[in-house]
Amino acid sequence: MDTGNLSAGEASAAAMVARLDSQRAAFLADGAVPEAVRRDRLNRAMALLDRHQDRFVDAMAEDFQGRPKLMSLFTDLATPMSALRFAKAHLKGWMRPERRPVEFPLGLLGARARVEYQPKGVVGVVSPWNFPVNLTFGPLAGILAAGNRVMIKPSEITPATSEAMAAAVADYFDADEIDLFTGGPDVGKAFSHLAFDHLLFTGATEVGRHVMRAAADNLVPVTLELGGKSPVLVTDSADLGLTARRVVAGKMLNAGQICLAPDYVLVPRAHEAALADALIGAAEALYGDALANPDYTSIVNARHRDRILDYLDDAEARGARLRVAGGGSARGGQNATALPFTLVQEVQDQMAVMREEIFGPVLPLVPYDRLDDAIAYINARPRPLALYHFGTDPAETRRVLDHTRSGGVTVNDVIFHVAQESLPFGGIGPSGMGVYHGVDGFRTFSHARAVYHQPKVDVMGLLGAVPPYGAKLRRAMKIKMRR
Repeated sequence: MDTGNLSAGEASAAAMVARLDSQRAAFLADGAVPEAVRRDRLNRAMALLDRHQDRFVDAMAEDFQGRPKLMSLFTDLATPMSALRFAKAHLKGWMRPERRPVEFPLGLLGARARVEYQPKGVVGVVSPWNFPVNLTFGPLAGILAAGNRVMIKPSEITPATSEAMAAAVADYFDADEIDLFTGGPDVGKAFSHLAFDHLLFTGATEVGRHVMRAAADNLVPVTLELGGKSPVLVTDSADLGLTARRVVAGKMLNAGQICLAPDYVLVPRAHEAALADALIGAAEALYGDALANPDYTSIVNARHRDRILDYLDDAEARGARLRVAGGGSARGGQNATALPFTLVQEVQDQMAVMREEIFGPVLPLVPYDRLDDAIAYINARPRPLALYHFGTDPAETRRVLDHTRSGGVTVNDVIFHVAQESLPFGGIGPSGMGVYHGVDGFRTFSHARAVYHQPKVDVMGLLGAVPPYGAKLRRAMKIKMRR
C-alpha cells in the first residue's frame, strides 16, 4: 500500500530509502513497461508543466530576487516541454528491438541476435539551481521514455521552485512513479548514496566528484553533467560584429549562470581592441542599463555575487583592466542583486577568473598570435563542456574541430547545440561523463540487453569445440583467425 508522497518538508534518509525500495518493488512487479504506460507518463509530465507554468515562473522570480518571466518560460518551461514532446514522437521507434548480424555460418543455420532496450529501474536525478525546472523535467524525457521510475533531489538554493515542483509532481504522479525530495546538503548527500539503478547529477565539478564517490559504494552507473571553462575561439575570418552580438546574448542570458556560458574569448591579437569595443557595444544595445532592466536576471544569492566580485578584485589586484558595459562600477552598486556585463583584459593565467568557472556576467579576453597557439591554450586546460568557434573559413573550422576536445561544439554561435534534441548532450573528463537528450538519453537510461537465439543444430559439435579436440576445430580456427 502506498504511504503517499514522502517528501513533505525536509526528507529523511529513511524516507528516501523507503521510497527507493517501494519504487523498485513496483517496477519489478510490473515487468515489461508497455509503450502506452510510457506515453502516458510523458503526457502527464507535459500537462504538469503546462498547468503549473505560472507557479513555476513566479517561484523562480522569487528565488532569484529578479528573473524575467518570459525568459523563464523560454528556458525552463518551453525547453523541457520540447524534449518531452520529442521523446513522445519518437518513442515507438526507440523501443523497437534492433536486429544484429550473426556470424557465418550461424545465420544460415537459423541463429538470431537482437538488442532490446530494457528500463534500468529507478533513476535518481540531482538537479541544479540555475535552470531548476528545465534541468529537473528535461531529463525526464529520456528517463520516462525508457520506462523507469524516478526520484528527484532539486537544489536547496532555489527553495520556492523546489517546493513548487514537489507539489506539482504529487498532483500528477503516484509517488512510486516519481517522487521529489527537498532539503539541504545533508539530504543531497544521503540521496547520492542511495543504490539507484542509474544516477544523473547536474552541477559543479567538485560536487560531481563527491557524487561519483558516493555512487561507487553501490556501483551505481552515473551520468555527470558538470561545467568548466567553455572557450570562444575567434579566428581571423570571423565577423566581429556578429560574434560580439551572439557571445553577449549567450553570456548575459540568465546573467551568465549557465554551465554552457562562454567563459573566456580567445581572439587574434590584431582584433582584440575591435572585439572588445563590439562586445561592450552589444551588451549596451541589448540591455541598456542592465541593472535597471526587467529583462535581466539577478545573481541567485549574495554568496554567488560575492564570489564573482572576489574574482574581479583578484584580477584587478594582479593587473587586469576591467571594462563595464554602461560605464558604471563592476560591483553594480552596493545593494544591487544584479551585476553588469564586465570585460576583463590583460589577464594572467594565475588569476582566479582564469582558473575558476565564472558562472556570471564576466568575460575575459585572451589575445593570441597564431591559431595553433590558441588551440594549444585550450588543450592545456581541462576539457570543457562546450567550445564555440567563430569564423567563416571551413579549413579553420575543420582544424579547430580536429585538434580540440570538448563535450559539444557550436560554430558561429554559442549554446545552441544543447537545444537540438537530436544531438547528444554531455561533457568529457572534468566537464562530465555520459550523455542524454533524444535517443541518446533513451539509451543512457536503458539497459541494452543482448538476446541470442541458438538454432537447433549442435553448433559446438559442428565446430568441433567439444572434446576430444582435433582436426575439425583446427580447421574452424584457421577460418576464424583469417585477417
